[in-house]
Amino acid sequence: MSRIGRAPIAIPENVTVTVNGSVVSVKGPKGELSREFQKDMIVEIEGNTLTVKRPTDNKQHKALHGLTRTLIANMVTGVTTGFSRTLEIHGVGYRAAKSGNKVALSLGLSHPLEVEPPTGITLDVPAPNRIIVSGINKEHVGAMAAKIRGYREPEPYKGKGIRYEGEVVRRKVGKAGGKGKK
Repeated sequence: MSRIGRAPIAIPENVTVTVNGSVVSVKGPKGELSREFQKDMIVEIEGNTLTVKRPTDNKQHKALHGLTRTLIANMVTGVTTGFSRTLEIHGVGYRAAKSGNKVALSLGLSHPLEVEPPTGITLDVPAPNRIIVSGINKEHVGAMAAKIRGYREPEPYKGKGIRYEGEVVRRKVGKAGGKGKK
């Protein structure tokens, strides 16, 4: 059996989980998330623990077992503590500034880029070279962080661009310089 799939999910006291057929809804102090899962997966609530079971041992059910359990665990974590992703901006003149709920990015283009977060996502700029993307849905937080990073991905020669916190950019050696052909 899947080691991840058979691990029970502890439900905190301030979180309510409801299962309506194949739809699982989780409500907590930070908000509410709902998601529809594969009809074959069996989601059971016993007391303050939730377990996911699979009907057979065929390949598709094995794959869905751990996935379903992890997605539900992420929903519980999201409504209790939330998720965040930190981005770092490297480069001379590259910076971010918050105006209202939008973030203006100066990334060496002829105009600043305006980034407006979707509902449920908040953008915070504690310093001109840092952006914190946070929310209760792990997928949406990761997608928004990837979208912002995509505006100016880190380049390998000088390392300029937007990168995730702790991301290591492999640097390349530039031109040899030396004597050219005469």
